[in-house]
Amino acid sequence: MLDWEKERLASPMLLSYRKLLRVCAIGFASAFWPVGHAADGPQVEIKPRPRPPEKMDVLPRANIRVDSTLVLIPVTVTDPMNRFVTGLEKENFKIFEDKKEQEISQFSSEDAPLSVGLIFDSSGSMGAKLLKSKEAVAQFFKTANPDDEFFLVQFSDNANLIQPFTGNLEEIQNRLTFTRSHGRTALLDAVYLGLHEMKKAKNPRKALLIISDGGDNNSRYTESEIKNLVREADTQIYAIGIYEPMALRGRTPEEASGQGLLTQIAEQTGGRQYAVDNVNELPDIAAKIGVELRNQYVLGYAPENQQRDGKYRRVQVKLISPRGLPPLRAYWRQGYYAPSQ
Repeated sequence: MLDWEKERLASPMLLSYRKLLRVCAIGFASAFWPVGHAADGPQVEIKPRPRPPEKMDVLPRANIRVDSTLVLIPVTVTDPMNRFVTGLEKENFKIFEDKKEQEISQFSSEDAPLSVGLIFDSSGSMGAKLLKSKEAVAQFFKTANPDDEFFLVQFSDNANLIQPFTGNLEEIQNRLTFTRSHGRTALLDAVYLGLHEMKKAKNPRKALLIISDGGDNNSRYTESEIKNLVREADTQIYAIGIYEPMALRGRTPEEASGQGLLTQIAEQTGGRQYAVDNVNELPDIAAKIGVELRNQYVLGYAPENQQRDGKYRRVQVKLISPRGLPPLRAYWRQGYYAPSQ
């Protein structure tokens, strides 16, 4: 029954016309209904027009701009015996940017997921060192967490990305199984390729592990270019330099200079180089680096200097040793480049 009919029928004055209305309705329908149309045929359903939505105010599109930068500085702390020191609190650290103390707004000592790039030397000079170098990678992987991700760059005459980021460590180890030593050493090109690939990392904490005998003699990039690139990258670099003992005088000029190069690159990022002259020590050193990455403090601060000038800001960390502990040593990233306009 239609609404207007209900309203009329609801009125006492019109109750007497109920039959008349039915007759009129039937007559009207018969006048317009096609002859021969079945009464039980398809019915026409008239849907009421939907109510128009309320008019909404058009808001301007928001342009969000971040005017502050949170700087994260991983810090490793060791005692005089070169053992890792854990259990320190936020109050045990002070951090300075360009010699001005900054307020530490974030502090963490948890084992956060890592994005790690392996830079593996397969040049001809690595021949007798190759097997233990592969074992070193396996030991390093034993310290990994399920949320970590890794990639593999190998270098000899050229640097090549052998395995992009993956959480499957067996994929990398399988590729290393077929690695053979040959050719010259493009170490600097490999570091460049590793830092470029690191831009795809999903974890905020990033690190490169270089395993090499340190001698570069075939790179397109220069030392100064790579050092500048390392300063810009938010990536810690650790290196295991495998060198001939000095007593044997077996080091080439490239290897002799390579040790200093790896040390400068690593320490600038808060990492370290471990010089090894006995290949049997490689697996233990690699495991130690893995443990070190798991036992770092992360200091976060919003720098007082908010200028977006793209300049390099030097960072310094000072330790306040708890009572009863010997003097401690800290390793940290030495600086960063401010954002630019």
